[in-house]
Amino acid sequence: MQGVASAISRQRRLALCAIAAGIAAPAWSQTPPARGLAPWSQIAERARGQRVYFTAWAGSERVNAYLQWADAELQRSAGVQLVHVKISDAAETVRRVRAEKAAGKNDGSVDLVWINGENFLAMKRESLLFGPFSEALPNYRYVDLIGKPTTRVDFSEPVDGMEAPWGMAQLTFFADRKRVPEPPRSMNALLAFARAHPGRLGYPRPPDFTGSSFVKQALVELSPGRSALYQPWSAQAMAIAAAPLWQFLDALHPLLWRSGKQFLASAGALRQMVSDGELLIGISFNPNEAANEIAARRLPDSVVAYQHSGGTLANTHFLAIPFNASAREGAQVAANFLLSPAAQARKADIAQWGDPTVLALEKLPPAERALFATRSMPGQVAQTMAAIAEPHASWVDPLEQEWLRRYA
Repeated sequence: MQGVASAISRQRRLALCAIAAGIAAPAWSQTPPARGLAPWSQIAERARGQRVYFTAWAGSERVNAYLQWADAELQRSAGVQLVHVKISDAAETVRRVRAEKAAGKNDGSVDLVWINGENFLAMKRESLLFGPFSEALPNYRYVDLIGKPTTRVDFSEPVDGMEAPWGMAQLTFFADRKRVPEPPRSMNALLAFARAHPGRLGYPRPPDFTGSSFVKQALVELSPGRSALYQPWSAQAMAIAAAPLWQFLDALHPLLWRSGKQFLASAGALRQMVSDGELLIGISFNPNEAANEIAARRLPDSVVAYQHSGGTLANTHFLAIPFNASAREGAQVAANFLLSPAAQARKADIAQWGDPTVLALEKLPPAERALFATRSMPGQVAQTMAAIAEPHASWVDPLEQEWLRRYA
């Protein structure tokens, strides 16, 4: 599919962006504002001329290019500049905002942050966030709250309007069907596959996000009862719930690349080794990762993407505004634009990024719904399996620390 910018005329694109930014003042933007917030028309007017410093992961050329496009569209339609502050981990932003609060700095250096999971939980618990604001955004009306319930719950922690949903993710595996005709579709099957192909599997070293996600997937698949995983962490609960996980990893690690004595640095390194044929199975939290890489000619078109038969971890990633944002209005306008049908359609386009939308397409007017029309691409997941909710965010750090203690 051509990108949104080439799929519609320049005039229509500008009109959509104007609506997305709220500057066209459609009827629904006149609804009463959320408690403590100005009417949207006032927010949009105050945002003009503001420069929004957006801290966001910069590990993908496609993500970086998308944010450059968003900056141009926001400047043109809303008079807001979006400055991509490139980071490798949202924890960097948490530390920065925490330090600014401790120093009494009310004119913060961060206006918007791409975030979820334990980083959101830390900012929420420490009162480092502005809000609630998300459900007052005009484009929030299009969010899929029923089919995508994680748009209101972040790693089992209620969002409470403190962050706006931006994209969807689900743990996905990929392999070259020429080398792996029948890929393993469970953790137990993966262990059997590793025994048959010693040294040909690997995963990134936690706390790398993909590596930690692999560990959490094994945790939820193998745990004798999942209910404790969705409550705040306790040592007693982890001792019971994680016992099968450690048993599984103890058996798996000697069969991995370099006998589990060294782990990969990143998901990108894993993807490259799959491309080279050194490793047989890749892992990503973007269901369209393999399709993206095939389109970019970094993976062969014989690569297939799949998910475990019993389902895989799924979550939403979000946009949040720190409590001391200097461009608070501009940040709200930017978040609203990034929720717009035009921006979400471009982001979902594999030719642009391939990040699944948080919107309910049935809620969109026909013209906007048509922006999401796509053709099948090599490497896309043939059958999406059940989405498994992430364990409560408070489990992430203890799991990573215990993994490091045992295996690092």
